[in-house]
Amino acid sequence: MSPTVSEKILVVDDNPDVSDLISRQALQPLGYQVRVAADGAEAIRLAVQFQPDVILASLSMTGLSGKDLLVALSSQGVNTPLIVMAEKGQEPSVIQSFRLGAYDYLMLPPREAEVVSAVERALKQMREAHAREKLDAQLKQANAELQRRVRELTTIFAVGRAVMSTTDQRALLEKIVEAVKQVTEADMAWLTLKDEKAKTFVLAAHRGLPDAWGKKIGQSLDDGVSVLVAMSAATLEIHGSALQKFKVSTLGKSVMVVPIKVKDQAIGLMTVIRKTERVFAQTEQTLLEAIADYASISLVNAQLFRAFAQSAEAAKAGEERKNLELNNLRKQLQTTVQGMSYPLQLLMDGKMGALNEPQTQALDALQSNVKRLMTLMNPQKTQPK
Repeated sequence: MSPTVSEKILVVDDNPDVSDLISRQALQPLGYQVRVAADGAEAIRLAVQFQPDVILASLSMTGLSGKDLLVALSSQGVNTPLIVMAEKGQEPSVIQSFRLGAYDYLMLPPREAEVVSAVERALKQMREAHAREKLDAQLKQANAELQRRVRELTTIFAVGRAVMSTTDQRALLEKIVEAVKQVTEADMAWLTLKDEKAKTFVLAAHRGLPDAWGKKIGQSLDDGVSVLVAMSAATLEIHGSALQKFKVSTLGKSVMVVPIKVKDQAIGLMTVIRKTERVFAQTEQTLLEAIADYASISLVNAQLFRAFAQSAEAAKAGEERKNLELNNLRKQLQTTVQGMSYPLQLLMDGKMGALNEPQTQALDALQSNVKRLMTLMNPQKTQPK
């Protein structure tokens, strides 16, 4: 495999003939970047500054040997593969070098083909290690993203379930604001609702607002940005220097406002803010707009419930009024009919003069009708005991 321009080799040997063979004759013609160090101290300095991909170090150097270099580099946090170069008779030192972490070895004097082969094996291991590290990082990132998505979906599901089951609107709005703050990882979040009479937006719920702002629950809240969203009924994200001319810039450096809409009209506003200038992403906007839809359903349901309750109350009041009028009418009729009964009875008893047969029959029929009318006005008296 041909080397890339980023692959660097450090050769450590105090024998210039060996260093020249390895660097100039064997490696540089293949395109490797090669540096040479004649002693251990220089090798350590170059290992830190040059950051080679492979190191070849002689065990025969005076002063700091290849074994000592292994220990020194390890203490400096340098984990570059190291190939030791040994002379005949230094096999025990080679074995000890492997115990200290050496990757491979070459026997001196080295052959060009052996040098190239050993270096390419070490580089292959490095490439594979880097590929594994990159893959591990990608997997960790993907796993973190997946977990974040799961949390977001769980939050959205919880909001939807709360909309369908929570009857306390204030508690529901608190849950919505908590969800908004959580899915966007914002420092502050709040929700305002439109006051149709005053034509302003009043603070209904919040998380993280400072006391000077948070104490305005139930009052109009003007942050300078929301009025733009209220007029356009479109989501607005603003950050950095563009935010400085708005009042809300005293709270943070990145803001997003999402309208809660009914028929393209804003009936509420959800606002999130970050203290740092970390821009809200498109996925976060999508999540907030989904939550805004749930909030819209909740607010519309609450309005319908209030309208139904008022209609039911009005119907109940009308029914009670009708019943009262009927009772009054019944009492008046009872009084009138009872007043008719006494003179009829006098006539029937002959106390007001003798009656002929037709008159008696007419009075009987009239008295029977009066009794029937009394029974209809007092049905409870006719129920069997």
